Amino acid sequence: MSISINSSYLFDRPEEWIERILSNVERAVLGKREVVEQALIAILCGGHVLLEDVPGVGKTTLVRALAQTMDCSFKRIQFTPDMLPSDITGVSLFNRGTNEFEFRPGPLFANIVLADELNRTPAKTQAALLEAMEEKRVTVDGVTYELPSPFILLATQNPIEYEGTYRLPEAQLDRFLIRIRLGYPDPSHEVEMLGRSHERHPADYVKTVLLKEELNSLQKRVRSVHVDDSLKHYIVELINATRKHPDFELGASPRASLALMHTAQARALIQGRGYVVPDDIKAVASITLAHRLWLTPEARMAGKNAERILEQLVEWKNIPGAYPTGSARGRAQ
Repeated sequence: MSISINSSYLFDRPEEWIERILSNVERAVLGKREVVEQALIAILCGGHVLLEDVPGVGKTTLVRALAQTMDCSFKRIQFTPDMLPSDITGVSLFNRGTNEFEFRPGPLFANIVLADELNRTPAKTQAALLEAMEEKRVTVDGVTYELPSPFILLATQNPIEYEGTYRLPEAQLDRFLIRIRLGYPDPSHEVEMLGRSHERHPADYVKTVLLKEELNSLQKRVRSVHVDDSLKHYIVELINATRKHPDFELGASPRASLALMHTAQARALIQGRGYVVPDDIKAVASITLAHRLWLTPEARMAGKNAERILEQLVEWKNIPGAYPTGSARGRAQ
């Protein structure tokens, strides 16, 4: 059952409706408040999410719960090694009655699309998603078709060490706004999950609390969150640091700069603020940037990872309004 709300009130008190969304999704995904917040950050930005984790931790349930919460159309694509690009974008078929070709839309034509086990399909089929992710449209037989609005892809990926997986190309990874991991539930929430499973599927506990039009209003509100010029410089300095770091073979792109600013804006809105603070940038830096960075072979051999390096860069960079780490005045603080 859909619940309609007053749009002007939505703009006045967005944090109250965001709390309703988070609490509603948590009915299906127990004990994962931070992960649900991170996924909502991406949706508020209109960005795509890469869910990387082992099978069975609730990735599909999270995506279904988000779609149901916001009254969005939902489709699931199970990627396999033999899948073709036309299996996801759609195909033109000849109609003998009209003597014309008719387009049959593929499963990409939905508001929220779950691309399950994306890295189990070859690069050719993965590449079919690039236009959809960036331009929100697909081209079939030379004809371009617009995807519904909003269009958000949430892709699951098994760890690349698993058998039968393909590494996602850099161009595709860069189109994912964030990468998040659910992890295993703690024992108390896992016991509660076992008790609930006797009654119904976890997603059945989720209700619709926001309409698509109201989601569009929240997305517009995110872009109006104020970002001070000093914080913009901080973002650029952090991005440039990844490009110059000796452990990174490939640094963050200009798209990553925009992504970091937008995710910081969305986090500020979730926190009930109309402006970004340095802690917003620090909180989303890893989920926004780590998957876009490629370690050098030497760094991989040394057991380093992008998340830890990013944490160091965030702390080492001169945060606006604070003294540089290690400076005399900074130590005195």
